[in-house]
Amino acid sequence: MKYAVIAPVAANVTADPEWMTAFAQHVEACGFESLVAVEHAVVVSRYSSEYPYDASGKMELADDQVIPDPLDLMAFLAAKTTTLGLATGVLVLPHHHPVVLAKRLATIDVLSGGRLRVCAGMGWMKEEIEASGVDFATRGRRADEQLQVLRALWADTSPEGADFDGEFFRFDNAMSYPKPVQRGGVPLHIGGHSKAAARRAGRYGDGLQPLGVMGEQLAEIVDLMRRTADEAGRDADALELSLGHLVAKIDLARAEKLAAQGADRIVLAMTPTADLRQAKDELSACAERLELTAP
Repeated sequence: MKYAVIAPVAANVTADPEWMTAFAQHVEACGFESLVAVEHAVVVSRYSSEYPYDASGKMELADDQVIPDPLDLMAFLAAKTTTLGLATGVLVLPHHHPVVLAKRLATIDVLSGGRLRVCAGMGWMKEEIEASGVDFATRGRRADEQLQVLRALWADTSPEGADFDGEFFRFDNAMSYPKPVQRGGVPLHIGGHSKAAARRAGRYGDGLQPLGVMGEQLAEIVDLMRRTADEAGRDADALELSLGHLVAKIDLARAEKLAAQGADRIVLAMTPTADLRQAKDELSACAERLELTAP
């Protein structure tokens, strides 16, 4: 089992270079697989969109939460760590032009020695997506093309370069270097709770991170991902499943239950705290319960 830790964005510390350096280095020392950064390009105050992962319809983050760009944060932390995986969760695809994104992701992957993983989603806040100048209703079709563009630009197409002719993106003979270190490109996981997310993961992704689903609904969307992969001629067994839990509550028994549901990775949320010692102690205790390499 792989264990990832979400950076505690609610504690307003993820843009503090000293805090995040010490935190990331402790995550690495404890033996966790990766550190995950969230994204909101903007949060529109008094938004009317309904947050799908809480009964209140509102997300837990404040409107004025400090939320640094996740890719810039990953690049910064790549220089402060040596083996720790660097991940997004969830990168909001509508904010990113795929030609530029392909270069940014490949650059981080190369400079980190192949440690980057991307979990991408469509975004739920209509006001945020529209602030980027993107039509909210077509973001799904756009995302399907974005994932294909990334794959095309990461592939070895020399000397002619890559071609793409879609509804939203078009180019011919495009050369994008450097290429990612990781074979097949940076792993692209899909985050979300919908059937569309499961199908997208099956067709274009390397895995699925279902958000806010469990039980029969979880089993249904995982099965849909696998069936879609089979129909697309892809290896369903190669796709990873990442499920969520809490740093403070996870133990081996709970991890085994998630493994029985097919989990390859458990993405752990921290108790929000700006007290670095408290955060480190929580991580160390978690690593001990999971029999990782706790200091």
